[in-house]
Amino acid sequence: MGRGDLSDDEWALLEPHLPRNRGRGGRWQCHRRVINGILFRQRTGLPWRDLPSRFGKWKTVHDRHRRWSADGTWERVLRAIQAGADAEGRIDWSMVSVDSTSCRAHQHAAGARSGPPKIPGQRSRPAWHRSDEALGRSRGGLTCKIHLAGEGGRRPLAFIITPGQWGDAPQMIPVLEQIRVPRPGGGHPRTRPDQLGGDKAYSSRRNRHYLRRRQIKHTIPERRDQRANRRRRGSKGGRPTGFDRAIYRRRNEVERTINRLKAFRAVATRYDKRAYVFHGTVTIAAIRLWLHP
Repeated sequence: MGRGDLSDDEWALLEPHLPRNRGRGGRWQCHRRVINGILFRQRTGLPWRDLPSRFGKWKTVHDRHRRWSADGTWERVLRAIQAGADAEGRIDWSMVSVDSTSCRAHQHAAGARSGPPKIPGQRSRPAWHRSDEALGRSRGGLTCKIHLAGEGGRRPLAFIITPGQWGDAPQMIPVLEQIRVPRPGGGHPRTRPDQLGGDKAYSSRRNRHYLRRRQIKHTIPERRDQRANRRRRGSKGGRPTGFDRAIYRRRNEVERTINRLKAFRAVATRYDKRAYVFHGTVTIAAIRLWLHP
């Protein structure tokens, strides 16, 4: 086993959720070797063609990652692993925080084809395809942004990918609606944390109304201009927002989650042209964090 490869314990957790061979051909062979090759590329950020020969043909490793990013296999594996962790009580629902991070896009990430991609062997399109390919212009050039919700154990529960210039506040609700942890015993998946934390960027009337409607306690500081506007309106401005400094200190957990994600060089710098492929890249990085004991 090489450095960074899946351990026996991690493989035992991952293997039951992977696609199995059906019919003739034996298309899915050597899952462990291929996934180790994908993780090697995630950790080092090297070009696919430069993968060491111990992982097999680089084209096989690349195509499997692209295919599973398109058909939602990585997403299903992540949900299944989260369900197992929740059944064992290893998800800290007491505090879920939201935040975002910008990822600089490498020059190889630009220049995707204008036509919409298709899933190989199927007529459908990838679920996470974006016409803008989640690339935006900023002061530093082409960037994209990862908006995520992290639980208290410093692991991502859900995330979305947007262009780098998009704001944080409008993306809070879409991120929270992506939290769906299935229950092994059946029933509706768990989607609601006990407490939500966020910085001033998420302070808006729309976000607070959404959280109150879903009965989610939240600790989000009020911006100075919003506070002044509320005071200026008098009784019509409403009551001051509650703020607990002791609970707000736990917001650093989502920042540490982002640091763990961006330890993967292929996440910290985007090399993938297509948005759905980069979404799969971030998903498998999240899977690796959930597999880690």
